[in-house]
Amino acid sequence: MEQEKIEQEPVQSEPLSSEEVASKSDSAVEEKEDVEEKQVVPENDSVEKKVEEKIEAKDASVKNEEDDSKEENSEEEDDEHDEDELAHEDFEKYTKEQLVELVKKLAKHDSPLYAAKYLNRVEHLFEEIKAAEVEEAKSKFIEEGGEEDGFSFKADELINRFEANSRLIHDRKSAFIRERESQKQNNLKKAEETLEKLREFVDSEESSASFNKFKEIQSEWKAIGDVPGQYSKTLWANYNALVSRFYDQRSIYFELKELDRKKNYEAKLELCERAEKLAEFDNLKEAITSLNELHEEFKHIGPVPEDVQEDLWLRFKAASDAVYQRRKEFISDLKSELSDNLVKKQELVDKIKVFEEFESDRIKAWNSKTKEILEIQKDWEKIGGLPRDKSKEINRAFWSSFKTFFHNKGRFFKKLDEQRSGNYEEKLKLVEQAEALKESTDWVKTANEFKELQKKWKEIGPVPEKHRNEIYLKFKAACDQFFDNRRGSHKEEEKSYKENLKLKKEIVDQIEKWATSADEHIEDLKEKSIEFAKVGFVPRKDIKLIKTQFSEAVDKFMGGLSIPDEDKSALRAEVELGDILASKNSDRALYHKEQLIRKQIHQIENDVALWKNNLEFFAHSKTADSLREEVNEKIEQAESKIASLKGQLRVLRSV
Repeated sequence: MEQEKIEQEPVQSEPLSSEEVASKSDSAVEEKEDVEEKQVVPENDSVEKKVEEKIEAKDASVKNEEDDSKEENSEEEDDEHDEDELAHEDFEKYTKEQLVELVKKLAKHDSPLYAAKYLNRVEHLFEEIKAAEVEEAKSKFIEEGGEEDGFSFKADELINRFEANSRLIHDRKSAFIRERESQKQNNLKKAEETLEKLREFVDSEESSASFNKFKEIQSEWKAIGDVPGQYSKTLWANYNALVSRFYDQRSIYFELKELDRKKNYEAKLELCERAEKLAEFDNLKEAITSLNELHEEFKHIGPVPEDVQEDLWLRFKAASDAVYQRRKEFISDLKSELSDNLVKKQELVDKIKVFEEFESDRIKAWNSKTKEILEIQKDWEKIGGLPRDKSKEINRAFWSSFKTFFHNKGRFFKKLDEQRSGNYEEKLKLVEQAEALKESTDWVKTANEFKELQKKWKEIGPVPEKHRNEIYLKFKAACDQFFDNRRGSHKEEEKSYKENLKLKKEIVDQIEKWATSADEHIEDLKEKSIEFAKVGFVPRKDIKLIKTQFSEAVDKFMGGLSIPDEDKSALRAEVELGDILASKNSDRALYHKEQLIRKQIHQIENDVALWKNNLEFFAHSKTADSLREEVNEKIEQAESKIASLKGQLRVLRSV
């Protein structure tokens, strides 16, 4: 019945894999095993109680001690590859080609988990390089006139090789894990079948072949590999309980049991000696691997005589501790070194961070900063590796600032080149305009145009150094030629202006003389007014005066006429027309004059219509009659004015 109890009431405590056991403290492991063993054997069964006492006395301490050692051993297994050739490699420094070559080698590695581990460390670095290439290609595509939505990135051979090997590594890892989990399930089934076989054997009748059969079952058990972690503790607890029951229930085979335990002692003693030699190994990684194998052998050998059990275990544990102590010292020294490196590199990260914000419009300033940042880079490369949990963050921060600075620098020089090339093209246009104007004799207009060109020249900014002197000398030569010509012409202009003033005064004097016999010189007045307008410029200080004298002479001439006012208005319009016709923009001036007269006629006609409408509302009284006379007089004057304006309009139309 005892085996039925074990089967029906398996260990109910939380199952732990051999790897999980390593993460628990010694006291926790002992406490759990104590609970498990009590659950396996009920207290109300005297035989099973005896088994429980035996387990506690003989096997629990051994199992606990082995688990203690396994705990330390498992902690080392997690970092099994720490001392391999890639463990402290700084992949942040790898080029694209180096990363591709690394992943190619990893794809051929014997261990899929090892390959996947290092792929995880470098995959994001390659993705950053690829992202930068995509961004650069997109920027170039847009600069060449493409639309962002139409951009498509074409991966090169290196990217295709990297991604193909990455998929291969991931596929190998997935297949390995699936195979391992499948194997564990198969092992679980075998372990349960072996336990059932052992349970049936323990309850069977004794025979001469019983012990050999027991050893066969033990061999089968030892040959079974790993099982799922959640079943490991339960299986081992049941196995140890059944083994103890076998030895305790079959006293006839006690001597065989003692002999077997003696052989186990000799085997474990040999393991102790081999473990003690590992402390002297130069290759620490090899020593740790070998020690893990010894622990696995130690666990499977089986129990030893009680009187030597504790001493044997303490010796094996001491040998293990010596190896683990070496590794702890190595890890401690390494952590100390990595921590120091972290402090140094963090200082450089803070130092280089300010370079991200650097901006200047001076080339010398950028070159000076470039020298500074390259010195910081040299200091960075002299420092060794970093703690793994900080390496990615620190490296990314440093190289991000580094790349940002050089990106900003490249953008500055690109913009500077584009700007100076644009300035050169704009100044070439100014040179062409200046050369086209340098022979002009329209001094006032052209001088203003040259001043505007010079203003634009100053506003444009520098050009590429190779064109600077050449283009400046061309522009200056054109400007100098015009202003030299203008200075030479001023003397002749002043002389001609004075001659024009003299001619205009003679015309004014002649018109004043004709005023006494104005009716005889109407046509002469028309001719002289046109002649007056065509004479040309006079000195600036005399412009207003000569115009006033001409107007007064015309008024005096009009006063001497005996013709109707309407004809006088028409004559005055013709005189003014002569001045208009002599101007450079005569057509435009005629148009504006005509529009002005039409506007005056329209306004007066509106006034007349209003006044006539008001007359209808005047009552018959003396006051109303007086107002009516005033309004009628205003209407007559307005109609006379309209007739005069229409006469002027006819004169304008006749031109």
